[in-house]
Amino acid sequence: MPAQIQSFLDPVSKTYTYVVHEYDGGQCAVVDPVLDYDSASGRSGTEQADRVIAFVREHRLTVQWLLETHAHADHLSAAPYLHQSLGGQIAIGLAIGQVQEVIKARFNLEPSFAVDGSQFDHLFAPDESFRIGHLKATALHVPGHTPADMAYLIDDDVILVGDTLFMPDVGTARCDFPGGDAHLLYASIRKLLAFPAGVRLYVCHDYPPPGRAPQCMSTVGEQRQHNIHIHDGIDEAAFVAMRTQRDETLGAPTLLLPAIQVNVRAGNLPPAEDNGVVYLKIPINQF
Repeated sequence: MPAQIQSFLDPVSKTYTYVVHEYDGGQCAVVDPVLDYDSASGRSGTEQADRVIAFVREHRLTVQWLLETHAHADHLSAAPYLHQSLGGQIAIGLAIGQVQEVIKARFNLEPSFAVDGSQFDHLFAPDESFRIGHLKATALHVPGHTPADMAYLIDDDVILVGDTLFMPDVGTARCDFPGGDAHLLYASIRKLLAFPAGVRLYVCHDYPPPGRAPQCMSTVGEQRQHNIHIHDGIDEAAFVAMRTQRDETLGAPTLLLPAIQVNVRAGNLPPAEDNGVVYLKIPINQF
């Protein structure tokens, strides 16, 4: 039975969360879950995550995996909340330690904060095979946006691409975060676009131009023909020059500072201080 992909769009961060399953009553994976967070008040909420929980329970699914494509800079992960409610292993790519090392230094995190990925239940090696129920899956290492980005290939005809590609009329992900590299992103995207033309690609975000409703899926063939940044015929030098120039014009994501210091902890908050309150740091002139 083919993979069923249910999408949930967070209208604030423009993030798509996915539930991947085969049939009602089976096992599933939740990919890139979103925790609501209001930066002005410092308050979190679970409205988006509760939509996912309701779907999982309605379809009598058992959560096997809570998959992160990378340590996001635009939203806080709801993986711990979903784990508490539904179970499942929280997983990310093996290279997350490289990101943690940079973030620990930038935010001067507590000395005990480990930079080995041990906050996650599972770290995927490049091209590691795993299963979502009966569905076969492969964790593809696609660095460039960050060193630890992963895409998840499901049954050879679906890829959850994370922040490597966007919809063809939007383009590709930025590479100016710590550890980002446009040369690596070019190679990662060409790796994805080497799959057969009919393979469906599900994006993590959509920022539609005026007049188009948000969308989450394209195909390899559509991306190769129409992606405004990296369609066939765009070589590495041209892509890197475009990406570098464009990244210099981009502002920081609204939730950059809270998101990355939480998401390198697998979505968990920092330890409470001696007054019992949890604090997030705002480093000045560091990003």
